[in-house]
Amino acid sequence: MKQITSIQNSFIKSLVLLQEKAKARKHSGTFLIEGKREIELAIKGNYQLETILFLPELITENEINKLLKSKVELIEITKEVYQKLAYRDTTEGILAVAKTKTLSLNDLKLPDNALVLVMESIEKPGNIGAMLRTCDAANIDAVIIANPKTDLYNPNIVRSSVGCLFTNQIATDTTENVIQFLKDKKIAIFGATLQNSNFYHTQDYTTASALVVGTEATGLTQAWRDNATQNIIIPMQGEIDSMNVSVASAILLFEARRQRGF
Repeated sequence: MKQITSIQNSFIKSLVLLQEKAKARKHSGTFLIEGKREIELAIKGNYQLETILFLPELITENEINKLLKSKVELIEITKEVYQKLAYRDTTEGILAVAKTKTLSLNDLKLPDNALVLVMESIEKPGNIGAMLRTCDAANIDAVIIANPKTDLYNPNIVRSSVGCLFTNQIATDTTENVIQFLKDKKIAIFGATLQNSNFYHTQDYTTASALVVGTEATGLTQAWRDNATQNIIIPMQGEIDSMNVSVASAILLFEARRQRGF
C-alpha cells in the first residue's frame, strides 16, 4: 500500500489547494471529504471516490473496506499529513478525494407534487450548510441554488452540512433559468419577501411548490417577486423585520411538511 509521510509531497500539496481554492476544485473536478459519516453519506449519494487517505492509528484498512462499495485507492498517511489536510481532530482519521457532480437542473428527478427550496445568491457557507441540514431533516425533494455566489464544494459547506450536501438532490443555475424550469414543471413559486406578501401559514403547499429565499441584506431580486405565484412573509413580533435565512427556511419548510403530513 502506498504511504505518504511528508507534507511537502506534491499530491498532498494538490489536496491542500483543493481545500483552499475553488479554482483548483473546478479545474480538477474533485474535492475533499473529511470524516467517516460524511464519506458514508457521499457513497450513499452516489458520489465517486477516487482516493482514501487514512491515519492507521485512528482507523484500520479493514474498517475502511467495510465502508466502500467499489475499489478505491488507499493511501496511509502520517499524523502530520493528516493535520495538514483535516479541519477537525475528531473526524476518525479518514479523508476522501471525490469527483464533483454537474449539478444540472435537467438531472433533478422530481415527483408530481415536488417540494423544493430555492436559495438565491446565498454567500455564507455556514448558512448554506445549515439549510442543507434542514432540507435533509424535512426530506424535501430538491434544493436549487440560483445565481450561486459560493462554490458548493467549499470545505466549509461540506463540514457545516455534516454530509447533507450528499443526501439532497441539488442543482445550480441562473435565476432566469430556475424560474423557467419551475414554470415548465408547473411548480408554484412562493417568494419569501417583504413586498406584497401574505403570511406564510395561510398558503397551501400540498401541491408542487418551490419556497424561495434570498440574502438577508438585499432579499430576493425583482425577477422572483414578479414571477412568484404568491409572495410570503413570516410575521415578526419584535423590532426587527427579518431573521437569519437558514432559520427562515426551516420555518417555511416545516410548515410545508406539516401540511403534507409528517
